Parts: sequence; structure tokens; C-alpha cells
Amino acid sequence: LSLVLFLGGAFGFMFAIEKTKDSAAGVGVLLAFTFFMGLMLSRLLAAVLGFKNGGSLIMMAFGGTAGVFFAMASLATVIKRDLSGMGKFLFVGAIVLLAAGLINVFVQSSALMMALSVIAIGLFSAFMLYDLKRVMDGGETNYITATLAIYLDLYNVFQSLLSLLGIFGGERE
Repeated sequence: LSLVLFLGGAFGFMFAIEKTKDSAAGVGVLLAFTFFMGLMLSRLLAAVLGFKNGGSLIMMAFGGTAGVFFAMASLATVIKRDLSGMGKFLFVGAIVLLAAGLINVFVQSSALMMALSVIAIGLFSAFMLYDLKRVMDGGETNYITATLAIYLDLYNVFQSLLSLLGIFGGERE
């Protein structure tokens, strides 16, 4: 039920953001979306905070996400190549990742979950590079759409890093 709520809410908000992106209401919808995504992240945060070293794991995931962002932003500023061709490849990767994640809801494989987290970190790091380069080159001129894209990249990298850190570095009390 929570998966249906999450997917329905996330895609519903993204549809609403797309419809309101050229108006002031788009900012409010974007803020409501970030609040919703924060609520959805709270279960993972609570699980990690249940570890003896939970706070430090969250800060490591935050630092790792900041490091990925810094690296991708630096790369986007120095790379001269047009990355617009990456978009289709990345979109297909995201669809495959979503489908594999849905399959894992029923299979409940820890190994698949860890593999999907590692793949998600790589995929959304590449998405971050692609989105940042699009903003810098003027390919994305709508600030609401640009903010949504970069937010989703950061959110997915953070969530995947935190999942892996919780699995491998979590110390039970």
C-alpha cells in the first residue's frame, strides 16, 4: 500500500508540476512535492537512526551526496561536449531501474536491492551531470523544471547511499 501511495503521489505531483511550471503556482506545487518526498524518506531515516551510529551514517550519506554533486557540477562546467544524447539512455536506465525495483518488492532479494542501490547511485549521478549541463548550456530555461530534475537526482543519490550505508555500516545497539 505504501508503494502505491508513493508512486501515485510522486507521479501525481510531477504531473501537477509539469502543468503549473509556467505559473507562480508551480513553486507551491514543487514545495509540496519536496515535502511529500521528505515524508516518504522519513521511514528510511528512522530505520537508520535506530542504529547506534545512525546519525553518522546519515551525515556520511549527506557528505557523499554533496561530493557527488560537487564532482558532477565541476565536470559539467569543464566538459565541452554536448550531452543531450545521454537523455534517452538515462531515461531507459531509469525505467529499467524502476521496473527492477518493483520486481524486488515481490521477490524481496537483499542482493538485488544492494545492486539496485549501486546502479541508482551511478545512474542518478549521470543524470545530475546531464541536468546540470542542460541548465548551464541553456537547454533548460524553466527554473521549476530544472529544480525538479536536480532535486530528484540529489534525492535518489542520497537515498541510495543511505540504504547502502545502513546495510553495510549499521551497528545494532
